[in-house]
Amino acid sequence: MKRPNILFYFTDQQRWDTCGCYGQKLDVSPRLDELCEQGVRFENAFTCQPVCGPARAALQSGLYPTQTGCFVNGIALPQGIPTLAGAFHDAGYLTAYVGKWHLASTDGVDDYQTRPIPPERRGGWRDWWVASDVLEFTSDGYGGHLFNADGSKYEFHKYRAEGVTDAAVEFLRSDRDREKPFFLFLSHIEPHHQNNHKRYEGPAGSREKFADYEAPGDLAGTAGNWRENYPDYLGACNACDENFGRLLDELAATGEMENTVVVYTADHGSHFCTRNMEYKRSCHDGCTHIPLVIAGPGFGGGRVCERVVSLLDLPRTLLACAGIEPWPGMQGRDLKEAADGGPWEDVAFMQISESHVGRAIRTKKWTYEVGAVDRDGWKDAGADEYMEVFLYDDENDPHQKRNLAADPAYAGVRAQLAEMLKREMARAGERVPDIRPFADNGYLEQISQTPGSVC
Repeated sequence: MKRPNILFYFTDQQRWDTCGCYGQKLDVSPRLDELCEQGVRFENAFTCQPVCGPARAALQSGLYPTQTGCFVNGIALPQGIPTLAGAFHDAGYLTAYVGKWHLASTDGVDDYQTRPIPPERRGGWRDWWVASDVLEFTSDGYGGHLFNADGSKYEFHKYRAEGVTDAAVEFLRSDRDREKPFFLFLSHIEPHHQNNHKRYEGPAGSREKFADYEAPGDLAGTAGNWRENYPDYLGACNACDENFGRLLDELAATGEMENTVVVYTADHGSHFCTRNMEYKRSCHDGCTHIPLVIAGPGFGGGRVCERVVSLLDLPRTLLACAGIEPWPGMQGRDLKEAADGGPWEDVAFMQISESHVGRAIRTKKWTYEVGAVDRDGWKDAGADEYMEVFLYDDENDPHQKRNLAADPAYAGVRAQLAEMLKREMARAGERVPDIRPFADNGYLEQISQTPGSVC
């Protein structure tokens, strides 16, 4: 059989619980829900870094952000390192990238945020390129542009998710070599808030269409800004789903659907300014728990996988789908092993930056995070010493309302989780740190008041 095509559909800042297959009661994601009946839904999928650029660097490289050096926004993906696109190209795949890139510019050194991205900064994507480094700087909810491979503008005058998807549909309809398998990566910015407008921007009519939403449990009863934003947020998620359906329909029309591995996921979620002064950059499920559905060869049967998995498991998984060997030092695990019930440890490791220097693990029962009190989240990639700052019993406190980091009754639990965290840090190539108990020194208040960047 011909090696499978890969369609990777990537949204930005989308919570897992916006999707019907994860319990959303409104009709936000009918096409994804339908795909779940044919594929595998991962119930407990978490990001490896709740910041846009670092999460993207991890996906493209199969390495943790501290390993690539892309530990905050505004650091370009290093040239010359192994990447997914490079590996698939070398294996004979057509490689196509559409949408938000966010890995070409280094603040204060090279600025491609609103300029065409040169070929050497595209992470190995070669055969089709329609992208913008920081898409929200070249567009907003309605209208704007990306850049074609030759540097010319790819303009659209419609809702952005539709305009970006048009470029992906054009690839599927192009005169590409149909004898070659393809790897198409579509990276939306929706449902990410539009920073210059200071709000989420759903399609026209979203506020009415999704006004009757049920507040997620972690947001209910909090301040934040979710009340004025959630209908538009769901509208943007719905637009992503509709455009996802367009690609599925195109693959069905060309007869390529059966031999295509389809992945739907997000870089991170949004806690709507309830955990700190922006939308992410914390260990909480609102910004770390992501949707993840895989369908196609090897991922069939309408199954639900309960194992704890990471965004960083996807690069190795995609290589395995195509029969491509992983490169030395690559992180992550093959998700097919988890989906098929093989040996699997239920732990997701997360690096957190910008708001603070943090490290966290998520298991089925616990969320545990430590922070470096004397380090700058914008400048320091890591530290030698951390302090315990968050502990949540996710089985009994699923909305993470009660922080147990200072509770003496859980000292033994924290000690076990600290050892697990140290092990994960070592696997990621980090120094094994000292971890000290929580101290009420104002650090928690500090990281809850620290704003993130505009991306």
